[in-house]
Amino acid sequence: MRVEIDSASGFCNGVVTAIRKAEQELDSSARLYCLGDIVHNSDEVERLCRRGLVTITHDDLSSLHGVKVLLRAHGEPPSTYATAASNQIEIIDATCPVVLHLQKRIKESYDNRRPGEQIVIYGKRGHAEVNGLVGQTNGEAVVVEDVAGLDRLDFTRDIILYSQTTKSVHGFHEMINEIERRKSPEARFEYVDTICRQVANRVPQLRAFAAEHSVILFVSGRKSSNGRFLYGECHDVNPLTYFISNPEEIRPEWLDGADSIGICGATSTPRWLMEQVRDRVNSFQNG
Repeated sequence: MRVEIDSASGFCNGVVTAIRKAEQELDSSARLYCLGDIVHNSDEVERLCRRGLVTITHDDLSSLHGVKVLLRAHGEPPSTYATAASNQIEIIDATCPVVLHLQKRIKESYDNRRPGEQIVIYGKRGHAEVNGLVGQTNGEAVVVEDVAGLDRLDFTRDIILYSQTTKSVHGFHEMINEIERRKSPEARFEYVDTICRQVANRVPQLRAFAAEHSVILFVSGRKSSNGRFLYGECHDVNPLTYFISNPEEIRPEWLDGADSIGICGATSTPRWLMEQVRDRVNSFQNG
């Protein structure tokens, strides 16, 4: 039985940078705080925790003083930087450059908005990145998760549409088409494609990979929205796709009669974890 790890799966550049910055700081100090899970993968979070990384909440941030805090790739709203400054907290900023660019675009739109213009963000409500984006508008941006969410808009007023960087291109264009269909003729509609192509381009790659194997083991943390989305793409192509968070979750009967096993994962899945899954599959074969 052939076992292959998808070469395109694993950490995106933003996550790689955040983890590298955390490791560099931990090399010279015993403790570093991180605002939220550095990545939506519990195994990687636990690995860094053993090295001294302490995950904190926004409430924790308010009570800390004179420490170093890493901001993960998802980005943060302006209020977080203000809290850090007032508490003499040193920020190690690992915000993904793609997210940072999007934050700046949205803030410019907000600062220069026309009277009555609605800033709309296609994304997951409550997601860390989306919270940071909404923060650029003093909480005024409208977050829509799907076409049904567009009912919250006033289609007689101007609209400018942005997207969370990890949403699907197909879903974004569904939003565009629906707004175009429903808006009043006098209303102005503008959209800015801010989807990260490093993430978006994984869809055709993963679908092709899933089609090449009898069984797919998709490795991802349960908290990862990107993981759930990419898993769905694999499952759509290959119904024998199984979502696992670690090697211990593999059931041997999944592999019965399989000619080849494909192992892939989300942008938050570390390569070492996929390698552990491969080793576990090989142990079943050897056993």
